[in-house]
Amino acid sequence: MELKGNLFTAMVTPFNDDYSLNLNMAKELAKKLVDEGSDGIVVCGTTGESPTLSRKEKCKMFETIVEAVGDVATVVAGTGTYSTKESVELSKVAQEIGVDGVMIVGPYYNKPPQEGLYQHFKTIAESIDIPVLIYNVPSRTSRNIDAPTIIRLSEIENIVAVKEASGDFKQITRIITGTPHTFKVLSGNDGDTFGVLNLGGDGIVSVASHLVGREIKEMIESHKKGDIKKALEIHLRLLDIFETLFITTNPIPVKTMVNMIGINVGHLRLPLIGATESEKKRFEESLEKLNLL
Repeated sequence: MELKGNLFTAMVTPFNDDYSLNLNMAKELAKKLVDEGSDGIVVCGTTGESPTLSRKEKCKMFETIVEAVGDVATVVAGTGTYSTKESVELSKVAQEIGVDGVMIVGPYYNKPPQEGLYQHFKTIAESIDIPVLIYNVPSRTSRNIDAPTIIRLSEIENIVAVKEASGDFKQITRIITGTPHTFKVLSGNDGDTFGVLNLGGDGIVSVASHLVGREIKEMIESHKKGDIKKALEIHLRLLDIFETLFITTNPIPVKTMVNMIGINVGHLRLPLIGATESEKKRFEESLEKLNLL
């Protein structure tokens, strides 16, 4: 069992002016991302403003993206919450809808110990028959999923990958060396991708691929072919936009910048707010450097 692909985009959720789901734009955006190099789409992750989406809206998004690109790309549904029971229920529904896998974020706010984390992921994985991508993002959840826990979880048949956003390269190294060669280690931060590839990782669940998907795909493919110099050149060229995308809370920058290049994905739902004028100026400068405006 595997999660096919090395470049996944954590897709924003487009909204209409009244903040309802813009499903037509969601379809268009998913197709654009795949055309520009994404092997897979992660739907309703943090970049998709999942905390503000109802369960009904999440399921509608899953259905929409499966319909739009499910025949040509891997569709991964963000179904993790801080409740194991709710995560199991949503993961089962996502499987019924026809997604290729689910992404389960580490439980946030309730800060379970490592054994609690293990049991959480194990329980969800055993409730479904599709691949599970673990998402470790301690800056968001306040709890790191330690390397020994991820290595232990990799022994479960359908837990096949991790999105590592800890930024801890010692931990990432331990995971890569301690898990089966079939277990995918994906960077969770665009700026870390080159480093993760150097350590033997597989790719990225990207935010920047909304804007520079072709370049990120070329960087990954160049590295895998052994052309490390070319991969480094691309990484260095994209470093400014990688940094710009996180000058304030994600997904404020990416949603603003996608709008700036002419793709109307709408506003952000509260408690997230629009970018400031100084932030917008920085976004414009970063886009102009890459001739994206």
